Amino acid sequence: MGHVRRRVVRRVTRLTAVAGLLLGGAMVAQAAMASEPPAAARGTAGPADTPGASGTSGAALVARLGASRTAGSWIGSDGRPVVAVTDERAAAEVRRAGAEAKIVRHSMNELKAATATLRAAPRVTGTAWVMDYRANQVTVEGDSKVSAADWARMTEVTSRIGGFVRMERTKGTFTTRLNGAQPILSTGGRCSAGFNVTDGRSDYILTAGHCGPNGSIWFADGQGDQQLGRTVAGSFPGGDFSLVRYDSGSAGPGADVVAIGGGNGVRITGAGDPAVGQRVFRSGSTSGLRDGEVTGLGATVNYPEGTVTGLIRTSVCAEPGDSGGPLFSEGIALGVTSGGSGDCTTGGTTFFQPVTKALSALDVRLIVSEARLGTGPSAQPSAAATHSAIAPGAASPGSSAPVTGIPDGTALLSRLSDPQNVGPGLLVMGGSLIALVATRWIRAERDRKAYQRYYSATWS
Repeated sequence: MGHVRRRVVRRVTRLTAVAGLLLGGAMVAQAAMASEPPAAARGTAGPADTPGASGTSGAALVARLGASRTAGSWIGSDGRPVVAVTDERAAAEVRRAGAEAKIVRHSMNELKAATATLRAAPRVTGTAWVMDYRANQVTVEGDSKVSAADWARMTEVTSRIGGFVRMERTKGTFTTRLNGAQPILSTGGRCSAGFNVTDGRSDYILTAGHCGPNGSIWFADGQGDQQLGRTVAGSFPGGDFSLVRYDSGSAGPGADVVAIGGGNGVRITGAGDPAVGQRVFRSGSTSGLRDGEVTGLGATVNYPEGTVTGLIRTSVCAEPGDSGGPLFSEGIALGVTSGGSGDCTTGGTTFFQPVTKALSALDVRLIVSEARLGTGPSAQPSAAATHSAIAPGAASPGSSAPVTGIPDGTALLSRLSDPQNVGPGLLVMGGSLIALVATRWIRAERDRKAYQRYYSATWS
């Protein structure tokens, strides 16, 4: 009887630990914890695996016509690509390709020259700028901490560039989203895991570079009992990406799935670049699954810690602790959360490090499901659908997938308290153990909320 009781207590203790991990849930927590080898049916994908966009996509048309005759592209409300062009001949070519043309005054070369001038000016913390393709202008934003004197100096710089640079103030402050909640913790704070990647020898977590410098040790629990791995490469400032190498060397089963809450996940099938106007989704350990629209590409943000360039600008909200979390649409990995302003109560602006640039710089490949993709040339993951074939309001996160590898707590507790399994004499003890688990969960939840409130108050 004593050894049965000890075995039951050990099983419930393990269940309590698992329940604690479920509280964070921005990524597939069980993949971070797994020590067994990955499933055999697993593939990898990187930028080189993603075919180029179709000939009628906005990006392809912009590349074909050149930066002197175009000024970007975006997705129209009907799902068709819209291309900004500077002359009627270019417009006619765009229409023949099946896309919509919009004749504008300023070319991409002029927009890029304006952003180069802004980068060359003295750095002002709390400012950001992006090329607004739809408005054919460069938008410069200043947060609430930019002083009147600094804003006046920025205004003087933009006035020399030309009338196609627009200045606007924004609420809140542009900050990185470091602190908040699980699933990955270090001495520097908390972040969200992004995507699982591999170099063919070891598996890694791709997350934000500002989460921690090389050598940072990451854990999956607040007590430091479950070490995940160590940051081995990254970029911040300049870029905002880093690699955390799993101590076990393996991401484990479910490495191609990102969690979106409630035990549900989205299967990631490839990596790609977004388009302006595209509907996108972000999952984070603080605010869960959120959606919005891509509002700009190639954005520059002057964080207090330094300047980051080449970011994706979106209307998706984010909060402290969401840093490093995945941005995706239709199952295509697009970015990892960098920072922004606002929150998920009042709304805000969030910037993301493009996944394709991070994969290329780090020489790693996204882990995807080989079984889902099939085999042969047609099995290559494609991001083309995210560029031009889906109307902004019709996009979805991607195909659903269960978050696997974590025991079903309800079923386990039912088995513990079933008289046919452990005997009538253990039924009362099973009920007591259930009450103990519930008490510990409530206490952990109270502590987690207090921790989150503390960091939310001190974050900005």
